[in-house]
Amino acid sequence: MSEERLLRVRDRVRPFPDFPVPGVLFRDISPLLKDPAAFRTLIDLLEDHLRASFPEVDFIAGECLDSRGFLIGPPLAQRLGIGFVPIRKKGKLPGPTESVSYTLELINEATLSTLQAELEIQRDAVEPGQKVVIVDDLLATGGTMCAACELMKRLKAEVLECLVIIELKLLKGSEKLQSVPFYSLLQYD
Repeated sequence: MSEERLLRVRDRVRPFPDFPVPGVLFRDISPLLKDPAAFRTLIDLLEDHLRASFPEVDFIAGECLDSRGFLIGPPLAQRLGIGFVPIRKKGKLPGPTESVSYTLELINEATLSTLQAELEIQRDAVEPGQKVVIVDDLLATGGTMCAACELMKRLKAEVLECLVIIELKLLKGSEKLQSVPFYSLLQYD
């Protein structure tokens, strides 16, 4: 991976202190999305990684709790010539669905708050044994990504990897993924 290309992506991630709550340093990818050259570089880097690591992938599944997984997953899937499967919050997908409840952790300097959340996927989204890479923009505490992995497990799909643009290392979310391979393009403490 070219350091220059990675820097082009990193330079378009903007920090926002105290958002959404005091004590949180939010990493905003909006500047990355509005810069066509930087966004193309992002997709290039993710495509290069997946082609080198997993030559046989059936689907990209995007975590779409707040729709940022939708922004990365479809163009990456299109580049690879494969389909995209949405994972959404409960009530957003038609037809029969499989759902999983999980704990969503919100962290700031002073407190750890937890909320119950629920993700779902259409039951016919993938077939047993199909190979899937789950993508999202960010891995923080890992709750959402673990829930997405659980949905794939329930559908008997094989999760090849969980792939994110940004990993917040200090929150140790990747440790919750246990035996599922994980890759982050950018890491922040």
